[in-house]
Amino acid sequence: LAPTDDASLGMIMSEPYGVVGAITPWNFPVSMAGWKLGPALAAGNAVVLKPSEMTPFSAVYLAQLAVRAGLPAGLINVVLGDGPTTGTALTGHPDIAKVSFTGS
Repeated sequence: LAPTDDASLGMIMSEPYGVVGAITPWNFPVSMAGWKLGPALAAGNAVVLKPSEMTPFSAVYLAQLAVRAGLPAGLINVVLGDGPTTGTALTGHPDIAKVSFTGS
């Protein structure tokens, strides 16, 4: 509840964005993915994870483990490719509501 006067009631409602993009660097690939996936999933969003082209397999395996642990298939999606091409496609896609990027 938001602060209001005695004659009013104010409510704040948080709603998921829908699909969130997460672009991670080569260093600490699983930690960085976790730092991005955790909050996005907890807020009710699906995630498209684009790992560094130098460390793709850790992201693929992390997504597989999430499904094995009971997360619905399709909630974490992994796209692979070089940074500029895949990153541009991800950040410019009309279905991606927000993007979290760590890198240079």
